[in-house]
Amino acid sequence: MDDHIPLSRLEERLGYSFSDHTLLKTALTHRSFSAEKRRGEADNERLEFLGDAVLELAISSLLYDRYAQAFNEGELTRMRAWLVNEAQLSSRARELGLGQFLLLGRGEENTGGRSRPSILADAFEAIIGAIYLDGGFEQAFSFVERVFARPLERAPEGLKADYKSRLQERTQKFMGAIPEYELVEVTGPDHERHFKVALHLKGRCLSHGEGRTKKEAEQQAAMAALDLLDQEGVSRQEHASG
Repeated sequence: MDDHIPLSRLEERLGYSFSDHTLLKTALTHRSFSAEKRRGEADNERLEFLGDAVLELAISSLLYDRYAQAFNEGELTRMRAWLVNEAQLSSRARELGLGQFLLLGRGEENTGGRSRPSILADAFEAIIGAIYLDGGFEQAFSFVERVFARPLERAPEGLKADYKSRLQERTQKFMGAIPEYELVEVTGPDHERHFKVALHLKGRCLSHGEGRTKKEAEQQAAMAALDLLDQEGVSRQEHASG
């Protein structure tokens, strides 16, 4: 975090003022910073865990209020997954300028941690957890409702999105390569499997995705990779022809 940028600037962007600023600082603290400083500072992983649950409930409620009359439970679930995946959360974090406020270890700082989607998404969820602890669910819900106002309008797009095809078209055209998907973890009982995949392109791991099926996890990984390529300036001309 740039010491010259006060946290009050971030609070303005969040639209929320903390009573306990320790919670906000913890939400911005990556584990690499805590490990490097060795001062016993808490990192944001527990707040991320809490924020993830609060976010899912808030988004579920917002989707129910807006779309329950037109879509069934399965479709609402897919829209929720589209809204709360890593690519969407990191986009919300970038809109808030969250990266410049993060507390990172030297290694993460030097390898682009401030713009890494996974770190931004985790910090965004930690912020939600911190707001929940500081001001209660109503304040956390209001924050989620504000920052997801535009994405919620587009939520039905999540029902027809084929990110794998879009990613392959782009990488073939502009990079001369095809993404490869690696199943890295399967957890949970047979009736409630959870899949995690890694997406590789030209020997580089671009992103990860998770889901209740391998296909869903691959779609999430492809969406995150598209978001990363957008950041890196890979051409988006294929949208014009799509």
